[in-house]
Amino acid sequence: MRHGKKDNHLGRTHSHREALLQNLATSLIMHKRIETTVAKAKELRKFVEPILTRAKDDTYQNRRVIFQTLHNKETIKELFGTVADKIASRPGGYTRIIKLGSRLGDNAETCLIELVDFNELLIAAAAEKTAATTKTRRSRRSGSARQAVAATDVEAAPATEAPAEEAPVAAAPSGDDLTKIEGIGPKIAELLNNAGITTFAQLADAQDEAVQQVLVDAGPRFNVHDATTWNEQAALARDGKWDELAALQDRLKGGKEAEE
Repeated sequence: MRHGKKDNHLGRTHSHREALLQNLATSLIMHKRIETTVAKAKELRKFVEPILTRAKDDTYQNRRVIFQTLHNKETIKELFGTVADKIASRPGGYTRIIKLGSRLGDNAETCLIELVDFNELLIAAAAEKTAATTKTRRSRRSGSARQAVAATDVEAAPATEAPAEEAPVAAAPSGDDLTKIEGIGPKIAELLNNAGITTFAQLADAQDEAVQQVLVDAGPRFNVHDATTWNEQAALARDGKWDELAALQDRLKGGKEAEE
């Protein structure tokens, strides 16, 4: 009897099915679009969308829960960095399935499944459509009237008016990408920047107590993070020792030394 059992087992055992969905979710997060069968895509959507919702709240607990599901540190970093920033304003429906037809050989129905906010072509088309539909007859009429008034003002203005000076070009923001330090996400990086720590050198020279105080002042959501290894990682990044930094981060778990 299958009353109330809506999951498609995909012809696999429970453990094999979980491993398959973990691998598909990892590929989707890292590459933003993958090709698979429609049956697997529908199960992947139910598997990955709760993960994406949880990733919008960058907390230590959420990172731990998702790591227990995906078991991949690079995926966690990509998920809480690039992906979380893109989907921050979307309430749900993060994925789109585009059917491609039947596959030669086994005649399986195939499709593309992608993250909605990473399809730049469709986003640009939707923005143009929205702009075109919001331009009503009244707005066009008022726009023409404003243009006519502006033209009259230009004709009435004296010809001796001096040309406006060019505005100074704003200086480009300087600083390092602090999210390369394991344990620091985009929101914590923003807190550190607001506290005056914007480079690897500044973070390497900062006292652990001072960095931890920034997290304490930000509230209990950030106070759970451990900053004891951040200055050591930042020193390696400052000196350009990326291989040693990668080796150190492999030994860490959530930005701190793993307990034996």
